[in-house]
Amino acid sequence: MKRREPAVAETGRVDSLNHEGEGVVRGGKTAFVGGALPGETVSFVRRRHHRQHDEAELVAVLEPAAERVAPRCAHFGVCGGCALQHLDSAAQLAIKQQQLRESLERVGRVAPREWLAPLNGPQWQYRRRARLGARFVHARGRSMVGFRERFSSHVAELERCEVLAEPVGALLAPLGALFTALTIRERVPQVEVAIAETAVVLVIRVLDAPTAADEQLLLEFERAHAVRIFLQPAGLASVRPLREPAVALEYTLPQFAVRVRFEPSDFIQVNAELNRALVGRVVELLQLDAQSRVLDLYCGLGNFTLPMARRAATVVGVEGEASLVARARDNAALNGIGNAEFFSANLADAEVGAAPWAGREYTHVLLDPPRVGAREVLPLLKRVGARRLVYVSCHPGSLARDLGILVHELGFELLAAGVADMFPQTTHVESLAVLAPGGRR
Repeated sequence: MKRREPAVAETGRVDSLNHEGEGVVRGGKTAFVGGALPGETVSFVRRRHHRQHDEAELVAVLEPAAERVAPRCAHFGVCGGCALQHLDSAAQLAIKQQQLRESLERVGRVAPREWLAPLNGPQWQYRRRARLGARFVHARGRSMVGFRERFSSHVAELERCEVLAEPVGALLAPLGALFTALTIRERVPQVEVAIAETAVVLVIRVLDAPTAADEQLLLEFERAHAVRIFLQPAGLASVRPLREPAVALEYTLPQFAVRVRFEPSDFIQVNAELNRALVGRVVELLQLDAQSRVLDLYCGLGNFTLPMARRAATVVGVEGEASLVARARDNAALNGIGNAEFFSANLADAEVGAAPWAGREYTHVLLDPPRVGAREVLPLLKRVGARRLVYVSCHPGSLARDLGILVHELGFELLAAGVADMFPQTTHVESLAVLAPGGRR
């Protein structure tokens, strides 16, 4: 049997960061080094080999970058929830804007006339939505709750989380102790966090029904930590409160006098302060007036629709998930907004242009699609006659692809683009683009 040679430490200079936040070392076969920053000279060991690159472990930073800072979290480097805590926040934002610029140039072959000033806000304890793993580990005799380890399916052993909003950031160890005490501790794989302005909810996935003793422990945890617990025995439709009545979850957009109610498993933007800033920026960029007729595609609960309705003549919101459409209508009624209509439609359907709402004319369009982008609805945007379009994206690659189609195939002009730091300490970024029909601004 041939013995594997021990890994040998190498030295190299970091050229850039990849989209996972790893330092890229070139010269010979490219190595991706977690924890290394651009401009640094580092020592590293190759751990996993691929055809085009190797994954490497950082051994030592021999010449640190000026932007390197001490990570705030004791678990950084093990937990997979964050990738950039060792990088100054201003440098994080600059790198994200550069990655957007490169994606637009490389994928879409486009460049904006203007770069928007980045939106940023709280760097810590900002995350109000999260999905946490849970696992009972026999070797340790206890349950662990948190994000997954980097490059592993194991749940990281965490005492607290510095990006989760309080009080949940400090509840990881207490949750682990709670699950350890349950009779069904091996049948609790996940916890979803939903932090509203009205309540803090933990949705616990249970593969077996909790016993009466388990439910008593859960109730005691609720009272001790001022949270509300929901149980999820099957799909999303099975989510129910541990005790009735269910609490109403709500967040506000004060600059538009809007309240948005949501269910524990509904999608909302994870960063409350950045969401307020983003909504304000979008409404500003659209340049709405009292005659504006707006089409809001992928409208969800009405996060953008309802504020836009405060500025426009009419707004039509379209969303694929019927339950979200129903709640968007309820939110319009809650806010006394009568000039917003909502429709349910599969926006990935090539025939979506035949829907009655798609046959109307609009002066403005907002797109806020999921990660896969909005390819199927792009031809519709040319037809509706809008004079201004804003695209909000959570994935620079799909945004760049769609902007390429809008500019090179559909005749739009890319007026402006920029980033919003919705996810500090991570490699994820929210992006914005403003377009108009060619020759119009």
